[in-house]
Amino acid sequence: MTALDAEHEVECVVARREQAAEGVVVLDLRDAHGGDLPAWSPGAHIDLLLPGHVRQYSLCGDPADRGTYRIGVLREPESRGGSAYVHDHLLPGERVRVRGPRNHFRFDDAPRYLFIAGGIGITPLLPMIAEAESRSASWSLLYGGRRRATMAFADELAAYGEAVALRPEDEHGLLDLDAVLGTPADDTLVYCCGPEPLIAAVEERCAAWPADSLRVERFTPRAVEPDGPDAEFEVVLQRSGIILTVPPGTSILDACLDAGVDVASSCEEGTCGTCETDVLEGVPDHRDSVLTPSERETGRVMMLCVSRSRTPRLVLDL
Repeated sequence: MTALDAEHEVECVVARREQAAEGVVVLDLRDAHGGDLPAWSPGAHIDLLLPGHVRQYSLCGDPADRGTYRIGVLREPESRGGSAYVHDHLLPGERVRVRGPRNHFRFDDAPRYLFIAGGIGITPLLPMIAEAESRSASWSLLYGGRRRATMAFADELAAYGEAVALRPEDEHGLLDLDAVLGTPADDTLVYCCGPEPLIAAVEERCAAWPADSLRVERFTPRAVEPDGPDAEFEVVLQRSGIILTVPPGTSILDACLDAGVDVASSCEEGTCGTCETDVLEGVPDHRDSVLTPSERETGRVMMLCVSRSRTPRLVLDL
């Protein structure tokens, strides 16, 4: 899918709401007109189109249930309005527009899985765990949080027995990542979601693992060190027949929008993947927090909101 392709948008109603942990509310969303919702796979997220905000939340229910989307939302202490609105206004019976789903945290085949979650980062891992279990794959989960009372879905995970290790920080300290990541394994995929310090620590320890063993989903952009000062470059929009000049300090996304080209976007910080676009020629300068190292290496797609060009000219499928 390119950034010009239409994304599905539907009006949903809050069918059910429960408190999953301190500060975490879980919502079941259904099509307000009773229809099936678009299909999704483990790792997918949706956009909630809130007043003045668009926020991404991972789907944590059952992909086989086409009638319901389940999301878990943490009330962020420094909320910019999204999570506070969900907690304060999305009560049963309320309606909200939903866009997607979209998946840049795909669940791939492997003999064995290691899942590592911090706090609300458990949400995209829940359907992955259920899928791994249904495949009779070997898997384990290391799940950390500030306190046991803040760790959502703990009761649900208890059904998996010893495969799940709950490690509240006030009882166990920080997660012992060396114990689970100290020895690289060539048959294991590591999936991690949580706060940036956790992801950074996992990335550091997985540097010695086989390429692409680690898959992460971030809430905030990764730190990117540009190779040098931004330079002006040319972008050819193949399908539109438009040639743009992108100066320093201007994103490809903004250049497209200024030229009247309709490009889907959301976060504008390289974390949601909405503006992913196919690259036909040229070498992108990837600055996103979505693509895996091998996906960046191939250069077949890029995120227009933050990434630039390593070559004087890019040709995009727009």
